[in-house]
Amino acid sequence: MYLRKSTGPRAVQLHDGTILTLADLPPATVRWVASRKALVVKAVVHGLITRQDAIARYGLSDEEFDGWCAAIRDHGIRALRVTSLQKYRQP
Repeated sequence: MYLRKSTGPRAVQLHDGTILTLADLPPATVRWVASRKALVVKAVVHGLITRQDAIARYGLSDEEFDGWCAAIRDHGIRALRVTSLQKYRQP
C-alpha cells in the first residue's frame, strides 16, 4: 500500500478535543452549507491545510474565504447560513 506524501499534518486536535483529519474535509464538488464552510475554516485555522490549499481545492475567491472567516469570528457559525447573510452583514 502506498501513502501519498503530504507537507502538513494528517490530523490536528481542535480546542474541544476532537480530531480533524484530511478525510473529514468535504469533497471538492460540494453543496455549501454552514457546517461544511465552518469545517474548512477550522482546518485552515488549526493548520491542517493552508489557506491557499483551501482556496485552490474548493475554487473559492480570497474575498469569499475571508468573508467566511469574518462571519465566524464576529457572529459564529450561524452567520454562514445563506438565509442569514443580510441579517449579519448589515452595519
